[in-house]
Amino acid sequence: MRQIPVDTSAAAVMVAQPPQPKVKGRRTGERAMDADTGAALSTVDVMFAANGDVEILTVTVPETGVSADLVMGTPVAITGLVARPWESEFNGQRRHGIAFRAVAVTSLVSGAANTKAA
Repeated sequence: MRQIPVDTSAAAVMVAQPPQPKVKGRRTGERAMDADTGAALSTVDVMFAANGDVEILTVTVPETGVSADLVMGTPVAITGLVARPWESEFNGQRRHGIAFRAVAVTSLVSGAANTKAA
């Protein structure tokens, strides 16, 4: 499958929704695992602002590459972000989109400064 590297150097990126376990099967609740490493996968919704446009992206990342302190609004660095176009057919309907995958999503805020105000 084709992977397109995404340059994040000129973008402002922050957490829109904290990490969630990525589920392989909605009916079974089975956790999605990385096919190469066997690591459990998570998804993180991020606000990606670049060139005057803002998008909310759902990024799949191995659980080991997710900072523990990611809360809504946390500025983050995304390491190894790639876009993967996909297409599928289900019940005669074609669907397509772009999936985003990264090696890591890391907080840019020090632990003490990331606490919520009372």
